[in-house]
Amino acid sequence: MKGFKWTMAVAFAAGLASAAPLPANAQAQDTIFIPLLSYRTGPFASSGIPIANGMRDYLEMINQRDGGINGVKIVIEECETGYDTKKGVECYDSLRSRNPVVVNPYSTGITLQLIPRAAVDKIPMLSMAYGLSASADGNTFPWIFNPPATYWDGASVMVSYMAQREGGFDKLRGKTLGLIHLDAPYGKEPIPVLQAMAQKYGFTLKLYPVAAADMQNQSAIWLNIRRDRPNYLYNQGWGAMNPTAVREAIRNNFPIDRLVGVWWAGGDDDARAGGAQAAGYRILNFHQAGTEFPVIQDILKHVVDKNLSRVDARTRVGENLYNRGVYNSMLMVEAIRHAQQLTGKKVVTGEDVRRGFETMNLTEARLKEIGMEGFAAPVRLTCADHNGHNNVFVARWDGTRYVRDSNWISPLRDVVRPLIEDAAKKYAEANAGWPRRTEACDQRS
Repeated sequence: MKGFKWTMAVAFAAGLASAAPLPANAQAQDTIFIPLLSYRTGPFASSGIPIANGMRDYLEMINQRDGGINGVKIVIEECETGYDTKKGVECYDSLRSRNPVVVNPYSTGITLQLIPRAAVDKIPMLSMAYGLSASADGNTFPWIFNPPATYWDGASVMVSYMAQREGGFDKLRGKTLGLIHLDAPYGKEPIPVLQAMAQKYGFTLKLYPVAAADMQNQSAIWLNIRRDRPNYLYNQGWGAMNPTAVREAIRNNFPIDRLVGVWWAGGDDDARAGGAQAAGYRILNFHQAGTEFPVIQDILKHVVDKNLSRVDARTRVGENLYNRGVYNSMLMVEAIRHAQQLTGKKVVTGEDVRRGFETMNLTEARLKEIGMEGFAAPVRLTCADHNGHNNVFVARWDGTRYVRDSNWISPLRDVVRPLIEDAAKKYAEANAGWPRRTEACDQRS
């Protein structure tokens, strides 16, 4: 914890020091600038590429089909981070003077560095289902949004899923859950919740950290897994780590249906790496894969078939992480659209879009209007809750694609929310001068 406090204190100080006043040049009157921090290169590219394609293609579809958001064109620009925190901060610094209305760090490490900057630069940050779980507390973090679920929600759902399969929470006593995770801030995020739940329900938690340099060489880790024989294994992996974990599970005769990945461990190529024996690999998810949804059909029609996409093959559209990118950009567009309604302006600012996020209410009816009926669950954010702690489901790799394999499972909010509020309080206390919320709350009861 001491190291965490020191790191965040330095990040906060750096944010204040580097946040020189933004140039006075106004946003172009006929455009809205949305930069995409992406990583199409490096050891995490296998995960980063489909997400970047999905994000970009949804925004381009809005431009092509609708002429932009309520007629205001979106300026889309990628900045390559290679999933490197330093490069990610450099991308942010190179883009912020152009008045972006929202920023996607797409890395927990980059997110942690940029959190102190958001309130100073007045640019909302969307860390969609990643980043600092505690930033779901909108009272402490009014500029950070991480819907629809936090890593802590995911960890609680994993334990609930174990309980369902074992016949009840009381049957978890004496069981062992292993967490194989990237040895980085992202990979470590679920540990506090899993530790709390292990104590509450009497199961043993085993941690299996994988260094970034060893993502494709996990032999030693799997020797430990074979020794410990966990009943379930939760995979908080990313990039090249995931396909390696699937292959190693098969090679070591670990039951593939008891290897369950967080939503970021659900790339199609992750499962394909295991061949036919990977059928049955499971992940947590909050949206569907496939192309049968009107929103994906519109992307094919208005973007892919016009050669406006960077996707390398039409068949890649609809894959799980591609659709994840689509979902991410949908959240941004809907926040901007809502900001336009709130302010009566077509060209909105970051401050306006923060309000748009904070009052977001994506109902079933709205999802149907934008071509996402059945694609994802409704999302509602509030001033205090910037996440929603939405239900998720378990998806299963059937040999060719991920298919839904469970009903919606609710996060254990009674466990997660107090931990989030406590962690947010400790974050603010650890960073001297952390600002109290002064932003007005537009929420209606």
